[in-house]
Amino acid sequence: MPQFAYTAIEPSTGEESRGCVEGETREQAVAELKTRGLALTSLVPNFSEAPRVSERVEEATVAGPAHRTPKVQAGRTWAGLVHRVRRQDVMFFTRQLAVLLKAGMPIVRALEVLARPERNPVFEPAIRNMADVIRAGGNLSDGLKKYPKIFDPLFINMVKAGEAGGVLDGVLERLARLLERTERIKGRVKAALTYPVVILLVAGGILAGLMVFVVPKFEQIFSGLLRGQPLPPLTRLVIGAGNYASHHLAVTVGLPVLGWIAWRAFRRTRTGTALMDRFLIRAPLMGDLFLKTAVARFTRTFGSLLASGVPMLDALLVTRDTGGNVHVATALTQVHDRVRAGAGVARSLEATALFPDLVTSMIEVGEETGALPAMLTRIADAYDEEVDNAVGALTSIIEPIMIVVMAIVVGLIVIALFLPIVGVIQHLQ
Repeated sequence: MPQFAYTAIEPSTGEESRGCVEGETREQAVAELKTRGLALTSLVPNFSEAPRVSERVEEATVAGPAHRTPKVQAGRTWAGLVHRVRRQDVMFFTRQLAVLLKAGMPIVRALEVLARPERNPVFEPAIRNMADVIRAGGNLSDGLKKYPKIFDPLFINMVKAGEAGGVLDGVLERLARLLERTERIKGRVKAALTYPVVILLVAGGILAGLMVFVVPKFEQIFSGLLRGQPLPPLTRLVIGAGNYASHHLAVTVGLPVLGWIAWRAFRRTRTGTALMDRFLIRAPLMGDLFLKTAVARFTRTFGSLLASGVPMLDALLVTRDTGGNVHVATALTQVHDRVRAGAGVARSLEATALFPDLVTSMIEVGEETGALPAMLTRIADAYDEEVDNAVGALTSIIEPIMIVVMAIVVGLIVIALFLPIVGVIQHLQ
């Protein structure tokens, strides 16, 4: 009968134990260890090839000044108000933990090694507390649940599935790749949005400077040249706007700031979030980019959860809660209800009228061939490339549009200021 080498935690003592268990399949070996009351952390097919702790890996990871912070719950100290755990920190932690577990290091020791060089005063005690939870007989997922502001439901559910299947190191590696790809896509979308925002801010500052400091000076010049003659309508409009901006500077600056604050407050409400997410999906130019980003995130997250052993209904709920778009979350709720009633995933997605036909067709093929996780990963890779192309196309479209708009605005101001001068020249002739 095949043998499996395991590494587990004794619930009664919190100590790590290693041994060998027999089973026809990995599932039988996991079930046998569960009957013994062990908290499984790793399982390998051949005991003689079980990985051993690599001293070089440990030394490379431990390198750096060691420090210790009191073991406190994250978010309950003043440090939690100043510092926060970034997604990049979680991504690096996940990748390093996967490397150490694959090298054969016990999970408690691996957490201690990762906590030692950690500089974040919130993340460092969180890692140490997770090690304490495992020593007390719990699992890594139990420790993760204590920090919902650091680890989202996607992270916790994938780790829990890895623990149940005895493939925690593989799941952590898959989770690290998922986090890296997700952050890469977010960075590309933010880069596409940053360019027009910066251009608008610079153009707005230049326009405000012209209206406040330059345009009012021309009124004095025109009053001396025209000697009571009326100004052209366009000139009167521009000079009136400049006078108002210069004489009511507090209102001119305060209204945009108050409008931005009000918009941010409305955006955080349920209604504001729903309206904004719907607009982003259906907006011209930008809508296609956000829809492709949502599809790539859904397929990669859903596929990773299924490949990690998370049940399909639970995977749909986790994907819905971590999707980042209310409109997509509503559609996934409908998909979950239909799948629970016995429908297929592809048909359920098609009924929402949100996902492209190509996506539903490929998912249907994955269901028929029994390779749904792999098919979802292929869809995510394809749509990641589509997002790259969409970002490049959007940037190339935004640049000429911004140039034309700025040219029109500045041109109107210049024409408005030169019309009276042309009238004076005609009068002198």
